[in-house]
Amino acid sequence: MATTADYGLGDQAFPRGWFMIAAAAELDGTTPLAVRFFGRDRVLYRGESGQVYLVDAYCPHMGAHLAKNETSFVIRDHEHVQGESIRCPYHGWRFGPDGKCNQIPYSPQKIPAAAKLENWPVIERAGCIWMWHDPEGLEPEYELPPFEEYYQPHWVKWELDRLGELASHPVEILDNMADRAHFEPVHGNDAVDVFENDFDGHRVVQRLRAGHRTLQGDAPLETDTWYTGPGILQSRMSGQFPSIIMIAHTPVDDGVVKVWHALLVKVPNAEPTADDVAMARAYQAAACAAFAQDFEIWSNKRPCVNPMAVQGDGPIGKLRIWYRQFYNSRARAEEFQKRVNGTHVTRGTLSAPFEQKVA
Repeated sequence: MATTADYGLGDQAFPRGWFMIAAAAELDGTTPLAVRFFGRDRVLYRGESGQVYLVDAYCPHMGAHLAKNETSFVIRDHEHVQGESIRCPYHGWRFGPDGKCNQIPYSPQKIPAAAKLENWPVIERAGCIWMWHDPEGLEPEYELPPFEEYYQPHWVKWELDRLGELASHPVEILDNMADRAHFEPVHGNDAVDVFENDFDGHRVVQRLRAGHRTLQGDAPLETDTWYTGPGILQSRMSGQFPSIIMIAHTPVDDGVVKVWHALLVKVPNAEPTADDVAMARAYQAAACAAFAQDFEIWSNKRPCVNPMAVQGDGPIGKLRIWYRQFYNSRARAEEFQKRVNGTHVTRGTLSAPFEQKVA
């Protein structure tokens, strides 16, 4: 397992950006959820209003974990979540959504100012819980994707494939965006006549036209795939039933990520029928099988700190430069963007790029 320092990505062990941390269905109104991301234990809980909150896992009083308890009478008496607050199962200290302690049930003393849980911005969208992570503690610098189709007629909503943890640094996953040469041996692509990448600020785009045996047999496939920041991939696929893949991966610890996969499918009926849903689920299974081909490679490879690049690989080196913006101070982001911004063509073209380079 290699770490951020091994890859020389930057000063910060974990990247800045929006990241998925749970499926919305994992949270009910009474049971907080223990999660671990970016090297820290945290707790997700849903207040009575339905709003979701993310706080540090450990009570500042005496260090009890706020979610890992089933026997305390705080839990058995259904006092764990009250309104928008969460109560510690050890001594009953209660903390509001801003993280501040708002009740010590047995003490008349003024609540200490230090009795506060660190908290982080979260948004519930498209059946997922998303967290803004920034080692500098700054406000989000770009918007979470809206996932419009999830809420529109004709689209079958995804069910999340929870692929679990992967002992790989996320840079190895990002490499796929620029790695043209893996499509034939891994996915059975043939006649790859278009492969190009756009680098534009916090976004990177891949355009591909090729056959894809896993997804469409011998039929040609066109995809428009993009990352919004370092942890959220979406991919539009053409075909009889247009679809959108979503892949999210979030660092758990330095060199370990948690991964999800999902697929939206467009169907003829504005209100999808049972047959539409069954077809969409089968198509999602095929998309997940294609992703599993990558997942198996990542699960069984050694870290690639310095790729042995040859002509035809694709602009993997440029992708890693783009990726470094998220591991360094936000003030340096433009420095890395300027080094790669533009369109880089490996094979053919679907677009009218403002800057063409042969990788």
